[in-house]
Amino acid sequence: MSADTQRIRILCVDDHPIVRQGIAGLVQVQPDLELVAEASNGREAIQQFRAHRPDVTLMDLQMPEMGGLDAIGAIRGEFPDARIIVLTTYAGDALALRALQSGARGYLLKNALHKELIDTIRAVHAGRKALSSDVTFELAEHATDDALTPAETRVLRLIARGDSNKEIARALALSEETVKGQVRNILSKLGAKDRTHAAMIGLKRGIIEN
Repeated sequence: MSADTQRIRILCVDDHPIVRQGIAGLVQVQPDLELVAEASNGREAIQQFRAHRPDVTLMDLQMPEMGGLDAIGAIRGEFPDARIIVLTTYAGDALALRALQSGARGYLLKNALHKELIDTIRAVHAGRKALSSDVTFELAEHATDDALTPAETRVLRLIARGDSNKEIARALALSEETVKGQVRNILSKLGAKDRTHAAMIGLKRGIIEN
C-alpha cells in the first residue's frame, strides 16, 4: 500500500476562504493528511462529500444557504459512517449537543491550537470522539439544567427579536397570559434577570441563533 492511500482524506467546509486557507496550510505539512475538497456552505458540502467520500469532514455551523447542522444530518443520512468534526466559534452547550445528536464525532472551537485540530482529526479517524475542553465544560455545567420546551424556545426566539408579550401572543396564536407564564419559566430555567438577559444567555448557549 502506498503512502498516498494511507493518508487521511479531508473535506473542509467553511464560508470564510481565509479559514479554509489556514486549514489547507496546516494539513499540507502533515505526511498522513490530505485536503481533497473544500466547500463554502452545506449544500456544497453534501455534493463534495458524494464526489470525494472523505475520511474526515471539518464542518462550520453558521453558513449561507444551508448551515452545518442540516448538512451533517443530510450527509449522515446518506453515509452513516461519515466522520464529521464541527469547527466553530460557538462553545454553547445546546448547540454542541444538537451537533453531536446530528452525528458529529468531534466539536472544536476555531481558536483551538493547531496541534489540537490535527490530533482531533487523527482521533476521529481512528473511531474516537473528541470535544474542546471549553465545550466539555459547558456541557457539564448545564447537564442537569431543566431544558426549555420547544414552545419556550419559540417564545425566547421572539423575545430576542424584541417582541412584546402581546406581539408574541399574536405571532404564536396564544393568550397573553400563556406567554407571560412561559416567559417566567424561561427566566427561571435560564437563571436570567430579565428578558434581555435571557436572550443573551439563549444566544451564548446556542439555544437560539442570531
